[in-house]
Amino acid sequence: SITAGADRANLALAAASTRIRGMEDELGAPLLERMRHGIEPTAAGRTLVQYARTILRQVADMRGALGDHARGVTVQVRLLCNTAALTEFLPDIIGPFLSSHPTINVELQEYPSAEIIRLVTAGRADLGVVADSVETGRLAVQPFRLDQLVAVMSRNHPLASRESVEFNDLLAYPFVGFSKGSALQNHLDGHAERLGSRINYRVRLHDADAVCRVVARDVGIAVVSETAALRCRCDMALTHIPLVEDWACRKLMLCAREFGELPSHTQCLLEALVLD
Repeated sequence: SITAGADRANLALAAASTRIRGMEDELGAPLLERMRHGIEPTAAGRTLVQYARTILRQVADMRGALGDHARGVTVQVRLLCNTAALTEFLPDIIGPFLSSHPTINVELQEYPSAEIIRLVTAGRADLGVVADSVETGRLAVQPFRLDQLVAVMSRNHPLASRESVEFNDLLAYPFVGFSKGSALQNHLDGHAERLGSRINYRVRLHDADAVCRVVARDVGIAVVSETAALRCRCDMALTHIPLVEDWACRKLMLCAREFGELPSHTQCLLEALVLD
């Protein structure tokens, strides 16, 4: 709606409407189609958006190129990722990158992989990290990391002696899960529903370390990235078991509309993210 758009742009509704009418008069074509329940862009409106995004990317590229020469000028890269990338892989990359690039900021947000595809395709993010289980459409992709999901449990749990486990077997036990909205937890909930079941959560926590600390108290079991399980096992009375399902071994992929067309500052981040 124009009201929501005006609010997002910190404009009064009347000012936003005046700007839209001014653009339509200047271009000689309607940009928005007024519907009963809101607005939709016309063909001319969609064309304008494409050109506007190109111009904004070029401005960001210019600022990135001049960043080393202009004090106080910073640019921002918007990077969307799933739970595993956010908690297990990106912190060790983003920290050194930001230290060595003081004129670049990174807006990092967690979304389910399918939503990341939609947002990157729509030009609302520069880069994404998604699981290879989703259809990437027209986006360019390249490998990021391998993410193996494992079940973690206390060492005296009935399943602790197994070498591997099926996800369906885990559903008979209470879970310690991630907070609502977690991409990983949404992923697991979806697989439980396909099995005609639901996960019984005793508690939900924000990150893998907190989840594992509660699991170590024999409160329940959890499914986390193997990297998290290995890290937490050093300090906690835990064991971890690989899941046998194909979907539990996920290839994480970087995605963008076109890697070669990214602004120079985004290219810098991309180079830091790609394995040698």
